[in-house]
Amino acid sequence: MTERPKPPVSKSPVSRPPAPIRHADAEAELAQLLTIMAALRTPVTGCPWDLEQNFRTIAPYTIEEAYEVVDAVERDDMVDLVDELGDLLLQVVFHARLAEEAGHFDFAAVARAINTKMVRRHPHVFGDGAARDAGMVKAAWAAIKAEEKAEKAARRGDAAQPGTLPADSVLAGVPTALPGLTRAVKLQDKAGTVGFDWNDPRAVIAKIREELAEVEEVLDASDARKNEEVGDLLFVVANLARHLKVDAEGALRDANAKFIRRFRHIETSLAAEGRSLSGASLDEMEGLWQAAKGLEPGRG
Repeated sequence: MTERPKPPVSKSPVSRPPAPIRHADAEAELAQLLTIMAALRTPVTGCPWDLEQNFRTIAPYTIEEAYEVVDAVERDDMVDLVDELGDLLLQVVFHARLAEEAGHFDFAAVARAINTKMVRRHPHVFGDGAARDAGMVKAAWAAIKAEEKAEKAARRGDAAQPGTLPADSVLAGVPTALPGLTRAVKLQDKAGTVGFDWNDPRAVIAKIREELAEVEEVLDASDARKNEEVGDLLFVVANLARHLKVDAEGALRDANAKFIRRFRHIETSLAAEGRSLSGASLDEMEGLWQAAKGLEPGRG
């Protein structure tokens, strides 16, 4: 077995040697994955479940697998990350196979498209561009993306698809399938580029209080009104996270994990007494919740 290379002493990008690229290994494994996917989609002899799928039915799995990758990263679990990245790669291969069967494109076209895009967006690496500092690179990246957006609009005849914005809108280019909090932040970022933004997080907090008061006003109103006002509140909370440079989705994931951790303390504490949740009062559960908080110093 080949010994793993030792990590470099310094984390400097200058002193760290690039990891060796084993093209032959990668190409062989990818070729096998493409062969497996083709076999799964072969009529009669393939997998009945895989044969029933289409772009729309597997799209939710694609999103789910992307979240699984993020989860493995958050847990710093490299063993899991290998597995989850494989699951995500399978989704790309699955979509490409469906497209190939329909005569649209194949996996090679997918790889070619991203290769072309990455070379084009990094002229300072692959071309004659002189931009080297982060600010210049970011500006060049934005300019090239704007060119690509215009080219894409021209290919489509500048006809906006249902549910999308015309290419000349400041808000164009934010995918509708993004999670709500993430999409809210990206839309706010876009609007902020033309000055439509608060310049102080305290102003955002004041807006949150205003939206919360409006939610309180519609407690007995129709479901549609409640939906609207709660949506407004969540949108402004996402904006507060943006102004505080907090990852809204990540913060919510952390809050979910904290809730699970503390609720499990309630369950296990009651179970240790031979009791169930249904036999405990709200006051008792609240007491155990506070006890769980006490076990996590510095946490709210």
